Amino acid sequence: MLAFTAGTILTPRDAIDNGCLLVERGIIYSVSAAASIAQDIPFPASVLVADFGRDVIAPGYLDLHIHGAGGFDVMDDDPDALPTIERFLVRHGVTSYLPTTVTAPLDTTLQALERIAIAIEAHETERTTMHDAIATSLSARHIFAGRAQPLGIHLEGPFISHARRGVHPLQDLLPPSLATFERLWQAARGRIRMMTIAPELDGAMDVIAAAAARGVCVSLGHSDADLATTERAISAGARHATHTFNAMRPLAHRDPGIAGSVLTNDSVTADLIADGIHLDSAIVKLFAHAKGPEKTVLITDAVSATGKPDGRYHLGLMEVEVKGGRCESAGKLAGSVLTMDAAVRNLAKFAEWKLAEAVAAGSRNPAQVLGSNNKGVLAPGADADFLVLDSEGRVMRTFIGGVECSS
Repeated sequence: MLAFTAGTILTPRDAIDNGCLLVERGIIYSVSAAASIAQDIPFPASVLVADFGRDVIAPGYLDLHIHGAGGFDVMDDDPDALPTIERFLVRHGVTSYLPTTVTAPLDTTLQALERIAIAIEAHETERTTMHDAIATSLSARHIFAGRAQPLGIHLEGPFISHARRGVHPLQDLLPPSLATFERLWQAARGRIRMMTIAPELDGAMDVIAAAAARGVCVSLGHSDADLATTERAISAGARHATHTFNAMRPLAHRDPGIAGSVLTNDSVTADLIADGIHLDSAIVKLFAHAKGPEKTVLITDAVSATGKPDGRYHLGLMEVEVKGGRCESAGKLAGSVLTMDAAVRNLAKFAEWKLAEAVAAGSRNPAQVLGSNNKGVLAPGADADFLVLDSEGRVMRTFIGGVECSS
């Protein structure tokens, strides 16, 4: 058993002062104040204790929308792509993520989905192996350490609006159909956990209902939908919104459209890109007040250029250029170079939220969007994926399954 103590533990619903996290076989055994744990469960000599002083222990972050980092895209046909991205993510506090596709020729997308699905299955096997190894030998901790875990796939495109496609290639957009969705589903081996779709497209309602019935989180985005159409999509099974305000019909006081529905419908969660580029800080504050600490979700929408110097990179099959932190293709915003730890700090600043509330938007809330009870929280039975933060929210250390990730 491992014990981790710190000045504060953010569960993140509660803040426990002088807290202690007990971990066994990669799973959280208990979370409590160190004094009460010492009284109730005296540490035997075999327990390894790590004390982080006045720092903060918080849940690992979960990025629902990320295309790449470190020079690689999740759709790349390169064995180094996902491992490089995953090692980059943990340095910025992301312990779980959804590799996110971008619109491409259908055959290219199908091939990428299969590669990603195989990688997800390998991760699941490796994590089980790691837990077993830790239980028998601490020397086996090198297995899998240092890489964020893909939980499933976020399918962004091809079922999106021509009018709000952003940089998604026009020639590769497809009308929503059950037949095409089935091909995508089979290629992904049933690993699609989230799908962005424009509800105003012909056939979209049928696809929304079919995807929701399979447990997919249907997210509304890249859409020019009006309010009524959006509400019908929510009734059909949609329950989330993709990078709210971006690639979306603008909010107007007599034509609230999709944004008006997303901001006011309490059954819908929504995500945003808090990089100070995609949204003005005042809009981030407006969004945060509208959706509140329970339904606000942070994403990065990061591309291959993330973590690299200014220059030319790629998003799927498209070329993008990064200059001064702004990522564009043909003069349009094309994802971001945002990291999740920076997004958390930005949200706290822009929305004037406490650190715990901003941490929840990057951990508990995205986990709840996926219906996961063992990610994004520090509670008995949850995976021991957690961070050590300083008082400003900077990531000092990252742990996955109770194992510290190498840098």
